[in-house]
This record gives sequence, structure tokens and C-alpha cells, in this order.
Amino acid sequence: MRLTRRGLLGGLGAAAINAPALAQSVEPGRIPITVSARPIEHFEPRSPGKSRFGELVFRGGLALTGSHPRFGGLSGLWRSRDGADLVAITDNGFWLTAKVVTRNGRVAGLDSAELSPILGASGRPLSRSRYYDTESLSIADGIAYIGVERTHDILRFDWAKEGVEARARIMPVPREVKRLPNNRGLEALGVAPAGHPLAGALIAIAERSGKEDQPTAGFIIGGRQPGLFQVRRHDGFDITDLAFLPGGDLLLLERWYKPLSGVGMRIRRVAGASVRPGAMLDGPYLIDADLGQEIDNMEGLSVHQAQGRTILTLISDDNFSFLQRTLLLEFELA
Repeated sequence: MRLTRRGLLGGLGAAAINAPALAQSVEPGRIPITVSARPIEHFEPRSPGKSRFGELVFRGGLALTGSHPRFGGLSGLWRSRDGADLVAITDNGFWLTAKVVTRNGRVAGLDSAELSPILGASGRPLSRSRYYDTESLSIADGIAYIGVERTHDILRFDWAKEGVEARARIMPVPREVKRLPNNRGLEALGVAPAGHPLAGALIAIAERSGKEDQPTAGFIIGGRQPGLFQVRRHDGFDITDLAFLPGGDLLLLERWYKPLSGVGMRIRRVAGASVRPGAMLDGPYLIDADLGQEIDNMEGLSVHQAQGRTILTLISDDNFSFLQRTLLLEFELA
């Protein structure tokens, strides 16, 4: 089956459902859905006794399927401070909200799941507008931020007050954001935590802003030291999300994909103090995985604390393709 998946990955782009086509018919309001979860017991099937991978310990995972055709395409992820609540966004303009079910300390499923259209400033669903391509998510201090690819915008929502009924407000962004390549926009968003030199500033990073071997662009928006920085890229990997550790260090989720070859995933740790205007960011990798492990097109990353442990949650974007999976994976920082 794995060899079949490897071969079929060459057709991911052709098999994916076109987001604008999905946007033609949008259900109003919240849509309750059932999410089925198949447990992933071992991150590396050929080594079932292995639980540590680099600097991370695998806690468990799920392969998710939803009862509604709009389930999938999950490109941004957030979990509450205690990990009980989950919010994700689809890359065609929908919120996914759910309660995380755990069993014996491991993630076991999603309950009370709902899909809701992300609303524009007028109350009209984003999926009916030019802002349909929602790719990145961060929620901090009661505010949700969403990065929109293609238009290269950042939308702000009063999440604490209105939740999924909040309407978008377009944020001003540096002019360099608007110059990003088409379909290579802001895949990673995060708010610098308290105690960080940039506390409260929004950190945004482009998937890939230049050529294959060039660094990608990063932006510090708001705060005391707004400005631009760069992130060094390695081996053709692109940036797909970011999250801050409690101590202020930055984690970067990275993805590699080549037709007929498959996918790869890495997570890099960047010293928090190095994130500043004019910097070139780099750091060691905590994990490096490929199709020998249970991964797919990993695009969302969230960090929370559980009983003093630092938990990383990852989610994959299946591009609405039957050739891919929606995976939810949990790791503990060793």
C-alpha cells in the first residue's frame, strides 16, 4: 500500500479539487459533522518499537475522515492552552472547530466538530470572494489571524468575542508581502509570546519567496521592532507553518514534495532571540521524516503544554484528493 501511495503521489496536483469550484455553493452557518478517526499507533511502521525520532517522541496520531464533502484541505492549526479545543482552517475558506478526545494520554478522536464559512467584512463567505485561499492561522490573545495566499493578505478576526461568526478585517502589511510570488504566500503565522523581545508582534513567513536555493522572506508586523528578515532554506524544503515554544524559541514546519518521489517533513528550531529585523534565521532540525514514516502533506503546527510537557500537534492538507490523507499527529519535545 505504501509503494502504491508513493507512485500515486505523482498525480496529486491533477487529482486535487479546485478551490474556486468548491466555492460556488456555500452552506450558511455552522455545519455539524462527524469525524471518523483511525488510530496511528506507530510513526514508523517498519520499527513498531521505536518512539523517539530526533528530538521528538511520538505520542500517537489519527487518520481523519469527515462526513461532509468540505472536510479536508486543512492548512492551519491551533489548539487551546490545555489542548482540549482545536481550530483549523481549510484552504477554501472554512473554519473547522472541534473538541479533542484523549484516551490514556493519547489523542483518540475529534468530537463536536463543525464546519463554518469564514466571513468577510460584509458577512459574505470568503469562499465567494477573492480571499478564498486561506492557508495559515494563528490565534493569540483572543484574536485570530489568517494568511491568504494569492492576494497576499492577512485577515484579523475578533475570535474571543465572536468566534466563527467574526468578520474579517484586512490588516496593513509591508509592501514586500504584496510582491510575493503567486501561490507562494504567507504559509506561516504566529504571535511572539510574552517575554520575547518582539512580544505581541505578528510573525509571518512566506512558503518560498525566491528560487529553489534562495532564502525565503519573513515579516515582523506590529510591535516595537517591525521589519523584514529571511529564513535560510535547505534541500528544497518550503516553510508551511510556525509556532513558538513557551521559552520563546521558534519552530518551523517544513515540507518537501517532488512528483514520483513523495513527500518529506522537517521541524527546525530557531533561537527566539535571533528573530529580529535584518536577521538570517537558521537552526537545528528536531525531526526529519519521509514516506518511511506516517506523514503526508504536513501544513499545520501548534504547540501547547500538558502536565509540564511541551506537545507539538501537526495536521496535513489532503488537497481534497483521494490520493492523500488528513493526518493529525502528536509529538512531545524530548
